[in-house]
Amino acid sequence: MSKASVSLFSIIRSGKEHQQVLNDLVAVEEPLEIILDHGPLDQRKSVNLAITMRTPGNDLELVTGFLATEQLIDSPEQVASIRHCRNSHNQKIENTVKVQLHPLIKFEPGKSLRHFYINSSCGVCGKTSIDSVIESCNVATLDTSLVVSHQVIRSLPAILREKQLVFDHTGGLHAACIFDNSGNPLWLREDVGRHNAVDKVLGASFSINKWPLNKHVLLVSGRISFELVQKALRAGILFMAAIGAPSSLAVELAKRAGMTLLGFVGAERFNIYHGAERVKGSMESSV
Repeated sequence: MSKASVSLFSIIRSGKEHQQVLNDLVAVEEPLEIILDHGPLDQRKSVNLAITMRTPGNDLELVTGFLATEQLIDSPEQVASIRHCRNSHNQKIENTVKVQLHPLIKFEPGKSLRHFYINSSCGVCGKTSIDSVIESCNVATLDTSLVVSHQVIRSLPAILREKQLVFDHTGGLHAACIFDNSGNPLWLREDVGRHNAVDKVLGASFSINKWPLNKHVLLVSGRISFELVQKALRAGILFMAAIGAPSSLAVELAKRAGMTLLGFVGAERFNIYHGAERVKGSMESSV
């Protein structure tokens, strides 16, 4: 557990009969600014691409995953360099990451596919967004033969929980983990933001050229939104599960993409919202 990911606060713990003053660890939340340099070597331009609130740690994976899932890069080789730096506001160096794109990569700031939606209630998501995701992720070209057993699926939450080291001390972080079809955890990352945890874990796999992840399972600790399904599909993931619930638009996108989508996954049971054919032993039909 990184010291940067937790802070110590003095609190008052109030019980039925008495109060107690003690120290408590709290998950850190700080802004991360992403600066992108692009263009030919003799005409480089810099753009402040985004600011996200995150838990410090695995920042370079977070930024890489963000760029990849937002379709700004298609391979690790398109990133010439990525590093922490100090920005013009003289904030501490850990809170700014500068990315140098390869000089031959074309980048148009105003033409990002999703325009960096801030949240799922922004009013711009719908059929057009689903069509755009399906078109851009090329899921029709992926091998869809992955099958995962009931036993493996029900074992995943306990594995995820066991490996949430920062959550153990704070109770305040989301987690995302990529498993193989036998239930072996390959990459796990934590963050105060659900989308950041997913970007971190997808960035870790993208950085070592492991995409597409069509033979893997992505498990998230919270609920599944449209945005998280979009990110998973961008990485080629066709089997996604959550300990929480999916949103209606997440289910619609999963159906259109042919993704297996599970919710409320626990040791005893889970819900199959789509893609029961990939669940070994399932007696249910796809919804």
